[in-house]
Amino acid sequence: MGSIFSLQQILNGLQLGSIYALIALGYTMVYGIVRLINFAHGDFFMIGAYAAYGSFYMFNALVAGRSGTLAFLVLLAAMIGGASIAYLTNKFAYKPLRYKPKLSSLITAIGVSMFIEYFFSALPAIGPSYRSFPDIIVRKEIRLGNAVISNLVIIDLAVAAILMVGLTLLVRKTTLGKAMRAVSQDKDAARLMGIDIEKVISFTFMVGGAFAGAAGLLAGMTYPRIFPYMGILPGLKAFIAAVLGGIGNIPGAMLGAYIMGIAETFASAYNSLIGEGIAFAILILVLLIRPRGLLGEKIADKI
Repeated sequence: MGSIFSLQQILNGLQLGSIYALIALGYTMVYGIVRLINFAHGDFFMIGAYAAYGSFYMFNALVAGRSGTLAFLVLLAAMIGGASIAYLTNKFAYKPLRYKPKLSSLITAIGVSMFIEYFFSALPAIGPSYRSFPDIIVRKEIRLGNAVISNLVIIDLAVAAILMVGLTLLVRKTTLGKAMRAVSQDKDAARLMGIDIEKVISFTFMVGGAFAGAAGLLAGMTYPRIFPYMGILPGLKAFIAAVLGGIGNIPGAMLGAYIMGIAETFASAYNSLIGEGIAFAILILVLLIRPRGLLGEKIADKI
């Protein structure tokens, strides 16, 4: 039992939670703006991983020996890949359904997810098989008591923290962030104030996609294999993390993701099957006990 609740498992949980947090932020931002649960978001994560994979081989020869520069370029490529597919998905799949019944957008999101997965699997250059993710940064380990801390743990935590702080500053301090908050609260009033609703929505999708792309890179570095269906389970678990924290609430998404990561790591240390199912058990408990999540606010329906 002591090995289950150890420093090593806490570190592993925080590392996994950082990846979930970056994906969950995209879910919660999009839901906060357009009230859409974008089930294709996990596939943005997958595309970010493949963008990182391809860009590594593209830039490796150009910046040979400069691992820091290479890692930054690969991160940038992963975020651009995720942001680009998110923009295209919004433009061609969700925008035409913006003022249709919500069920239409939900079904479309599931269809978009399946299309992306099968399309990537059918591409000759990618295919459905697993690929080994390259060592972008040489793995180093530091022993701290009974725990072994990899430099990848520090990198995952640092990248997630920097991006989350950047998002917080964007939302709270910039004009665009104020526009995002205005649109999330009342679209009609925001439109009357001269805010371009569609531009704000597109930007929100792109930021969420960029974060998912960054998570794809971190996942590839941490668990070094990628495949076209790799976004299904992380996407679902990140969605559960967003629900746990209070979907539509940015701090809630972060909190829920880290709770999810630690809970899954502890459960997996006890039993691997329990570890896979713990996220869905948490979802059931949240829906039964506190449907609005830990930090979510109860909002009355408008008539």
